[in-house]
Amino acid sequence: MKEEGYIKTLGLPELVSLGVGGTIGSGIFVVPGLAAGILGPYSLLAWIIVALSASCVLLSLTWLLQKNGFRDSFFTLFSDVFGERIGTVLILLYLLSGILGIGTIAAGIGQYLSFFGIEEILVIELFIIALFCGMNLIGITLSGMTENLLTALKVIPLVVIALLLLPSVELENLTPLVPLTATGLVTTVLIVYWPFTGFEISTIPVDEMKNPRIVPYALAIVMLVVSAVYLLLNIALIGSVGSAVLAASPAPIATAAALIFSRSGSIVAVIGIIAMLSALNAYLVGGSRLLHSTAVAWHVSSLTSLNPRGAPMTPLLLIALLSAGILFLSNNFEALAVLSVLTTLVPYLFFCIGAYHVVPGFSKRLITIAGMASCGGLLLLSFLF
Repeated sequence: MKEEGYIKTLGLPELVSLGVGGTIGSGIFVVPGLAAGILGPYSLLAWIIVALSASCVLLSLTWLLQKNGFRDSFFTLFSDVFGERIGTVLILLYLLSGILGIGTIAAGIGQYLSFFGIEEILVIELFIIALFCGMNLIGITLSGMTENLLTALKVIPLVVIALLLLPSVELENLTPLVPLTATGLVTTVLIVYWPFTGFEISTIPVDEMKNPRIVPYALAIVMLVVSAVYLLLNIALIGSVGSAVLAASPAPIATAAALIFSRSGSIVAVIGIIAMLSALNAYLVGGSRLLHSTAVAWHVSSLTSLNPRGAPMTPLLLIALLSAGILFLSNNFEALAVLSVLTTLVPYLFFCIGAYHVVPGFSKRLITIAGMASCGGLLLLSFLF
């Protein structure tokens, strides 16, 4: 059913858009201020550490997919190495992280809508989830085209803002005034990890790809784009207005952009909403396809049907409903973001462990060990600090 029903329309642009779209979302519009408030200019170190850690996870996932010929779901990747019981736990945890991710993104959209004085935020957040669920039910072609457009509309303005701010960068703003502490660094790294999660979404819709063997290229492009945008933007933000001003602002990009144009707040808010809509769409695509492929492996017939347009109807509706339910429990962006990161780090850790067991070569295993150490260390330290 899965092989016959899916429509193979996703090429390299769509896979890159899904990865970039799932990664560059709500986090980059909030986290730079939080990170700068903890470590000042040293927060740039946290962005570099997380970029390296995420790259190790990305490479580990790529090697696992190569070992399986780019044809299997996450459930198969996990169960082949760790057995079905552990694989089941990891898949459920990853699905939970995706549901929390959609809730986090929706809560972020609500925060930015409130900037315009819009009330009944929860109702609008639920409507947006329903709207994008409906769009995905129409089919992956429309969803992919929408993701391409939304990704371009958020990445290009962010790069333009960063480039326009660079002439305003002052070296004294990049000089650390607070000491670098282990507690501060761990806390900052945990916060910064949220904007980096989601790159793996581009690997999930295997049965809708024209050629699954382009996945490694898509992942590499995604991580290069995300890391470059984040580092360039954070250097421009801290260097132009300083860490103290950035930390005091609920909208750090808008605050810095005020140096360029006076009506920056409204413009950046619109860019932020576009970015989060893109991320929400990518998470819906990834979560529904993962639930569908897992249901096929488990022979859960009630979740394996596809509609005439090749969309997993029941998984889409279920993911959307559970995400909406999360918002009823908590509409707090920061709390949902932390929970989403912690539940994502566990599967990331097991990507690295799995790759260590199946890939040959000292250099590759060294990269998987670095991924294990960073993800496992963060999970451990998150409970200590």
